[in-house]
Amino acid sequence: MKYYSTQNPDQKVSLSEAVIKGLAPDNGLYMPERIPTLSQDQIESLSSMSFQEIGYLVIGSLFSEDLTDGQIKELVGHTLTFDAPLVQVEDDVYSLELFHGPTLAFKDFGARFCSKLMSLLLTDSDQKVRVLVATSGDTGSAVANGFLGVEGVEVIILFPKGKVSLLQEKQFTTLGQNITALEVDGVFDDCQTLVKKAFLDPELNEKLLLTSANSINIARWIPQCLYYFYAYSRLPKNGKKVVFSVPSGNFGNIGAGILAQRMGLPIDQFVAATNVNKVVPDYLKGEEFLAKPSIQTVSNSMDVGNPSNFPRLLALYGNDGALFREKVKGYFYDDQETVKAIQSVKPNGYTLDPHGAVGYLGLKAFMDGNPGYVGVFLETAHPGKFRDVVEEALGEELVLPERLAAFLEGEKDVIPMGKGFEEFKGFLKNLP
Repeated sequence: MKYYSTQNPDQKVSLSEAVIKGLAPDNGLYMPERIPTLSQDQIESLSSMSFQEIGYLVIGSLFSEDLTDGQIKELVGHTLTFDAPLVQVEDDVYSLELFHGPTLAFKDFGARFCSKLMSLLLTDSDQKVRVLVATSGDTGSAVANGFLGVEGVEVIILFPKGKVSLLQEKQFTTLGQNITALEVDGVFDDCQTLVKKAFLDPELNEKLLLTSANSINIARWIPQCLYYFYAYSRLPKNGKKVVFSVPSGNFGNIGAGILAQRMGLPIDQFVAATNVNKVVPDYLKGEEFLAKPSIQTVSNSMDVGNPSNFPRLLALYGNDGALFREKVKGYFYDDQETVKAIQSVKPNGYTLDPHGAVGYLGLKAFMDGNPGYVGVFLETAHPGKFRDVVEEALGEELVLPERLAAFLEGEKDVIPMGKGFEEFKGFLKNLP
């Protein structure tokens, strides 16, 4: 299978090059040249399969031309070591809990898959790989823990100073070993810009082997489709249409859901739910896509003003903006609405994190205007990762899982960094 750049479909590379380079030389995102489709029989058999068996089927259909059966089983087995339970919150409303992995966030799936796939592809290489990661929260912790101790790989995480929750920050600034954290005096978009500029800098790329573990990398992006297949297989549909609501920042997660749909999964509708960083909801309502400076909110992992995966979403719909707007509906919510959602759902016996709250609100808004659906919203992180927001909203103390509380004991170790590229480039050039 070849992978093409969203900037130039005629520019195609191998799986290995797409994964190791992360970003195309023309600044495009890599996409598979064709998307395999599962048969109706295979779709109907999902309900009788385990999560791992679904993983073998889906990943096998996508990667069988490049990986052996043994490598696919090893890859899926390493990735799917924890569950993604579907929990009923209200009638016809379900939460897909994606926070049961090592760092209690949905990005554990992609990070574990990415680290394992890179190690498989680099088996015969003696060159050190530098993984550059911009994070607004959960990406940093998931990638750091997914790559911790992986031989031949050094991870450099850039995060915006003062704009990441304490628990998220502790999960990637206290690890040491092959993980380095750069505290950037700016916002997430500044971090993302630094990473992209580094990938396109000829001098750096001549000296270093740079790659990404953000969702711009197909190895982080593609495996997220697995939990859509799994959720669909466990969802009581009762003859109703299916809608997934995805709290969205860089839009890789919803893009993976659309990939699952393109592979034949019968999802009827998607909802892109954001906070006030609403460039994509604005686009979906008919406006031009226009990147804007990000705004800080209580759902900080979605504080993205220029979503990197937007070209990938368009590519999934054949660059047909009208079709994109038909299949995906956009909603956005401010902090006050987010907090009220956390408060309103608690009497049902369910605790939302701020991102899941935004997904819940988007799902409810869509279902209120479109009867006949059963809906799933993605709960992307454990509420304890946003303890201050949730405890203040509910007026009660959260009990943290032991592995989450353990991170608080670690000592933060960061390198301060300005948002200018030359400083960052100098740091990279001086790496041993």
